[in-house]
Amino acid sequence: MTINYLKAGFPMATGVIEGACGHLIQDRMDITGARWTMRGGEAVFPLSSLYISGDWDEYWQFHLQQEHKPNHLALYSSGIPLSKQVLKALCSTTPPPVPIPV
Repeated sequence: MTINYLKAGFPMATGVIEGACGHLIQDRMDITGARWTMRGGEAVFPLSSLYISGDWDEYWQFHLQQEHKPNHLALYSSGIPLSKQVLKALCSTTPPPVPIPV
């Protein structure tokens, strides 16, 4: 089975994986003066791989479309921005009554 993989041109050593990790992860995380949390570092890896692979532009268009759906379509579903609908529902056009001193 190993011979079939080698004939197909697949790498059989960990060197390719280690090289990719060095290029993608270590180069980014070892920037002088940078401090990373685990969450921040994990958020950067997919974005770095998209950029390095050349897929950034296609991904960004997809991302903008996905963000538009929940964040914008609902706001304008009835033609009036949601904030105006909320203000209209909460705000009265008459001022509050003034307390009468006793």
